[in-house]
Amino acid sequence: MAGPTIKLSHPVKSLSGNVPLTGSKSESNRALIIQALSGGNVTIENLSAAADTVTLQRALAASTAADGKIETVIDIGPAGTAMRFLTAYLSINGGQATLTGSERMKQRPIGILVDALNTLGAHIQYAGATGYPPLAIDGAFKQETAHVRIKGNVSSQYLSALLLIASALPQGLELQIEGELTSRPYLTMTLDMLAEAGIQHQWNGDRITIAPQATKPCRLTVEPDWSAASYWYAMVALAEDANLFLPNLKKNSLQGDAAIKDIMVHFGVASTFEDGGLRIQKTTSVHQAEETLFDFTECPDLAQTVIVCAAVQRRNLSFTGLHTLKIKETDRIAALQNELGKFGVKLVEVGKVYHLVTEGLFRPQHLTIETYEDHRMAMAFAPLALLFDGVQINEPDVVEKSYPDFWKHLKQHGFILS
Repeated sequence: MAGPTIKLSHPVKSLSGNVPLTGSKSESNRALIIQALSGGNVTIENLSAAADTVTLQRALAASTAADGKIETVIDIGPAGTAMRFLTAYLSINGGQATLTGSERMKQRPIGILVDALNTLGAHIQYAGATGYPPLAIDGAFKQETAHVRIKGNVSSQYLSALLLIASALPQGLELQIEGELTSRPYLTMTLDMLAEAGIQHQWNGDRITIAPQATKPCRLTVEPDWSAASYWYAMVALAEDANLFLPNLKKNSLQGDAAIKDIMVHFGVASTFEDGGLRIQKTTSVHQAEETLFDFTECPDLAQTVIVCAAVQRRNLSFTGLHTLKIKETDRIAALQNELGKFGVKLVEVGKVYHLVTEGLFRPQHLTIETYEDHRMAMAFAPLALLFDGVQINEPDVVEKSYPDFWKHLKQHGFILS
């Protein structure tokens, strides 16, 4: 859906039918790196149509085409996962490349990963500000050690980037995680997908070891995106009546964002796995007293959706595990505070805990939401059209980063878009 704004409404306030979600961006991006290092042994099914995945796929093709003979400039725009994964991949692929991105990407730190790779034997220099993209990468890798230490509480993508290339290193990798580990399910996803491709590992305490080894011939089938499903959970919670079927979602998912099915029990949404997928339904059972503090350490991408949903349900809840949100596509904490304030809700930070204050909630005649170049801001606030009249989303094209069919799917389910 093109254009600088979209106005949303939903006259019926009821939802039903099927929502065919695109493949998981997180799984797809890992699968692409595994495939690139497999020597043709790995094929992928149900690859995501998300812009981030398309960007990574094109970047890998460009680096392969260059074949080490010319320097390649690779611009990944706002694709954070692509930046982290390509930094590791390009450092061992034999060619020379300058890896850059959007202005926001140039503000997102990457020094922890660069330091780790250079310790291993990579040759990466900063082409701009120290600690940030763009990066000048010489892929003539000569391993100096198999041991590297890296902080676990900044971004799990740093760790995943290292683990994805580990089996291709001459000495393999022994990765020691320092301190708290953020987004553990994403690390588990990486290791499970590597295992599907025949790459074995050992994880003992704070150490993960992967020996040099080759991938086996295999087909990696990408599950639909639970992050995308989370927005439909919010819509079910805010609708007057709702019964939706999400095809091909799995009960035993690799994705950490599958936690949404347990979280949204507290907001009146029931989940039932059936043959071929997942059914989510509006219920009258809302477990208001059972949970007042939600920890998003292992699923930070759900935070905006749940916080917005809680805000308009007048739930004075508290949230922790949000520390990584400040270095995402935007400062998501500040963005949430700004936009929640437009209908009288406050998100107050006290130490490492954030508290919703909903006593000032009011129903605005018109609500305009800024997206801050962040796809999740657009999709977290769009469900408010089920409660408020005249919701406007500015710069709606940001959803193409992870869920290109989002607006089309809303239209198919009774939302009026103009």
